[in-house]
Amino acid sequence: MTKLLNCITKKETSYIPVWFMRQAGRYLPEFREIRKNNKDFIKLCLNETLTPDITLQPLKRFDLDAAIIFSDILMVPYGMGQKVEFKKGLGPILKSFDLEKIVEGDATSFINKLQPIYNSISKVKNRVKSKTVIGFVGAPWTLLVYMLNLQSPKKGFNFTSFVSNKPLIPKLLKKLEDTIYLHIKKQIEAGADVIQIFDSWAGLLPKNELNDYCINPTKEILKRLNNKVPVICFPRGIKEGYLDFCLKVKPSCISIDYDLDPNWVKENLRDFCIQGGLDPKILLSDNENIKQNVQKYLNIFTDMPYIFNLGHGVLPETRPETIKLVVDLIRNK
Repeated sequence: MTKLLNCITKKETSYIPVWFMRQAGRYLPEFREIRKNNKDFIKLCLNETLTPDITLQPLKRFDLDAAIIFSDILMVPYGMGQKVEFKKGLGPILKSFDLEKIVEGDATSFINKLQPIYNSISKVKNRVKSKTVIGFVGAPWTLLVYMLNLQSPKKGFNFTSFVSNKPLIPKLLKKLEDTIYLHIKKQIEAGADVIQIFDSWAGLLPKNELNDYCINPTKEILKRLNNKVPVICFPRGIKEGYLDFCLKVKPSCISIDYDLDPNWVKENLRDFCIQGGLDPKILLSDNENIKQNVQKYLNIFTDMPYIFNLGHGVLPETRPETIKLVVDLIRNK
């Protein structure tokens, strides 16, 4: 069993595993070189030759404990039949779709469209022996937001108008639940040791809506998975709602965002394996500040099962040398 799996399943505290969300990507010059010649992001995620190489690029540079497959949460809407494009400076742009057609879409067509992802996971699994292979998905709420908002909801998102104008939301949410479960199942069959569920826009939900849109759909997926592999959940931005989420969903590990006070986490989520927390912007500051902040998290979670990670993905401006500095700090603790 890998060290990361030991930390999650056996609550091992003597070793701190480390990996980074978005560790394969834009901050690495070798990735930018590939991206220059592969403008279509969706096609790149489905490229069985390049995807395993991109996934393993950070492991060639740094002493990390996990390889997370190079992919995107929006591969699920794409697999369901929605057109998805990534435009420079704008991020993802999704096209309107026939809701009934999406809801009636069949599993075979979805699997066929995303089969290259599963093949890439198998290839990565064959190339790493002592490391954990992580697969991932977006949570139902976050994918629902992208599918109906047609872009990132960073500005001017209003929950009330969002749900009141969409009478078919419950049906689409259920379809997403089923499809996400299928996508997870196929990743596990391909060799993923751990799955992370990203609910990146959970923080947009009013407190009284967390159960219906964030907690219950994720809980249902974990129930269906029936402990096939450990699942890390990341309901970003729900503040103290993390406690309710953990008690109801019971994830194998909970990934915390940088708005949560790690001392609050230690006090309230003691029974859970904790991952992450550090603000990615800290990695853009000077080395002394980085060291102090990394050490803060290591000190707080010293007697708990803890996986070092960030409170969100590595920023594109991050220097690879900074990632090495952080990994070295953890290894030399």
